[in-house]
Amino acid sequence: MTLPPRLAPLLEQFDFARTRLTDRLAGPAVDSGNGTPVAVGPLTDEEYRWEPVPGCWSVRRHADGPGERATLLVGAGAWGRDTTEWPHPEPPPFTTLAWRLSHLSEMLTLRADHTHGTRSLTREAFPVCGDAKSAVAGFDAAATAWREALLAADDTVLDTVGHSAYPYGGDAEEAFLDVVWWVNQELLHHGAEIALLRDLYRWSPRD
Repeated sequence: MTLPPRLAPLLEQFDFARTRLTDRLAGPAVDSGNGTPVAVGPLTDEEYRWEPVPGCWSVRRHADGPGERATLLVGAGAWGRDTTEWPHPEPPPFTTLAWRLSHLSEMLTLRADHTHGTRSLTREAFPVCGDAKSAVAGFDAAATAWREALLAADDTVLDTVGHSAYPYGGDAEEAFLDVVWWVNQELLHHGAEIALLRDLYRWSPRD
């Protein structure tokens, strides 16, 4: 299928943001922005779940229960991600790198499924990773699934309201092109947050 011209720049932006985040998480280097490689070590389990301030939301073992101001852990498997029923606490809790990466992977996986898959996957059925290596691999798989959904879209699909049936956003009321734009914004801003958390971890004193 020929890529619709309107989709091409958004796909290019998605690929750029995905590569930057993957390189920043896995190493061995990330592009500084001017083509110069900067050495990056792989994400460790300690860093993945690092809580830089009190009261963070993170990923935790279901057996241990939710963190402060969270009322439940969402996700399948031994681990879940801190959350509450709507509305969420104000001010919002600070979220760890693990929380943010899990959120991104879940969003991409579920949107891919509700666009170009079974249209049945739920947050409760999405596996939450408790270790860094699995989480980075999970993000890569999620990004690949979403990219495949984009490649299946033609010009008509881009204008179709509700083409994505993702149940945790406004997709049912949005043209698919707007959903694609929004997903890129999520990846760009959470990717930047994750990169900053890696920098803070590297320079923060720890016991």
